[in-house]
Amino acid sequence: MTAPPNLQKRVMAKSRKNKEKKSKDKPKDKRKKRNKPKMAELADRHELYQKSVQDPKAEVYCFNRLFKKYRDHRPLSLKEDFCGTAYLSATWVRSHKERTALGVDLEPSVLAYSREHHISKLKKNQRERITLVEANVLDITEPQFDITCALNFSYCVFKTRELLTQYFRGALASTKEDGMFICELFGGSEAIIPIEESREVEDFVYVWDQDRYNPITNEILCHIHFDFSDGSRMEKAFTYDWRLWTIPELREMLLEAGFAQVDVWWDPVEGDGDWYRKTEEEENQEGWLVYLVALPPKKAASPEVAG
Repeated sequence: MTAPPNLQKRVMAKSRKNKEKKSKDKPKDKRKKRNKPKMAELADRHELYQKSVQDPKAEVYCFNRLFKKYRDHRPLSLKEDFCGTAYLSATWVRSHKERTALGVDLEPSVLAYSREHHISKLKKNQRERITLVEANVLDITEPQFDITCALNFSYCVFKTRELLTQYFRGALASTKEDGMFICELFGGSEAIIPIEESREVEDFVYVWDQDRYNPITNEILCHIHFDFSDGSRMEKAFTYDWRLWTIPELREMLLEAGFAQVDVWWDPVEGDGDWYRKTEEEENQEGWLVYLVALPPKKAASPEVAG
């Protein structure tokens, strides 16, 4: 049965008064409700980079295989220039009980990340075999190592022949006579045009953005972005302001710096999937990747002293 209209009005009026009284008694929460944090806000850019760009186990495998092509002993010591989070160095010391590594980088934050996320997870005897140095790679030229490397095109930060040749001289000084220097280079017809390429990696999307290219100076500006399933983006997580060098330029500078031999190992990205091959002639592709392997000169044997 429905209450009479006048009773309905009295009940509603009483209800409104009670609500108003309760609202007056209750302290107002002046804090605004926060929206749920976006995935891009919660993610760590170094972790995303490692998952999408780096594969240190594969790099250690490549180094072992390349070294075996030229030398008759196992490489034990590694110098990783521009080491970033030193993910490769940490993987290197894990790969053999006698291996040592030196990681050099100018940025303190990435070295701090390495100590927290990589070095701390090593066993005690492994931690004793890895050293991180906050310094300019131009200033660290000793001691000598079986392998000195500069991966992920990091040396392209040197935009003049003078500076890059200076770096190569230092790399030679820090490489044993029976060791090698290894660096990477990318190129191809699409390497010099503005382009965005994306790739799914676990629960995010890696985006490589070639923003600008200057054909007069060969300078290239690139970014890495990360996209997430909730629609958020980590914009310009990493930015690279490089000079995109060519293979012949690098070979000339490495030889000028004092290396005796520089070989090109080609990654057949669009080929039959074979491992890197040493080569002197290839057809250009939309994108290619190479290792440059530079060998130090052999020292002349000391003359015997007559008795």
